[in-house]
Amino acid sequence: MSLESVGILATAWRYPVKSMLGEELNASRITVHGLLGDRTVALMDTETGKIVSAKNPTKWPDLFSFRAAYAGNPMEESLPSIVVTLPDGRRLNSDEPDIDQQLSTALGRSVRLTQSSPQKASLEQYWPEHAGTEQDVTAEVIAGDAPAGSFFDYSTIHLLTTATINQLHESYPQGRFEVRRFRPNLVVDTGAARGFVENHWVGKVLCLGEQVRLQITDPCPRCVMTTLAQGDLPKDPEIYRRGIMHNNVPVPFAGKSLPSVGV
Repeated sequence: MSLESVGILATAWRYPVKSMLGEELNASRITVHGLLGDRTVALMDTETGKIVSAKNPTKWPDLFSFRAAYAGNPMEESLPSIVVTLPDGRRLNSDEPDIDQQLSTALGRSVRLTQSSPQKASLEQYWPEHAGTEQDVTAEVIAGDAPAGSFFDYSTIHLLTTATINQLHESYPQGRFEVRRFRPNLVVDTGAARGFVENHWVGKVLCLGEQVRLQITDPCPRCVMTTLAQGDLPKDPEIYRRGIMHNNVPVPFAGKSLPSVGV
């Protein structure tokens, strides 16, 4: 088998609570469940039973104002509690007895933290192009290619390259195309490479060091989440319209072409 060097691993990210801001890491163990500790907890909407997601900002407009981080160093045999920083700066610990009530008050809707995804779990996704119609919010099944009971939208690891970030910026120079907009787990610095290079990795195996092998299965379809405000990043719908839509490619699991970024 021939090997081709495509770049170096630049940074890693994990998101302890689904759809909250997460942590940039210096190192992480990678397991069959993705980066250790990634998306191990989610909020459930107690009214609908659906998993809370920033993909529906009409219902959950402030999720990217919440940040989640582990209170200690995660180990495979046990994960520490999670510290959630609220928009007003208050810090809550996931093992507090009234954590669900405090998060419900902060979000303005009844929610509860859960470590176990229900069978056939789904979330609500908002489609701005269909705003005002019956199709503007749809129910989407999660964990399509991830272990049962997990909270990943589709697969366990999302990877992005610097070449793609640079290509998006060329398409829309006024936009702030920063890594955190796309919530990847791994960012590969591809040096002088140009274009959406990850498109050509689908169906191949990416080697990280001596032990980690990642089977690249699909491009990553993008949604309204990439346009939302995060910290000092402003809300910008043109991120999608003038950037991401330039990479409309076949997505095997969807069976059609979709605007995608990363794999």
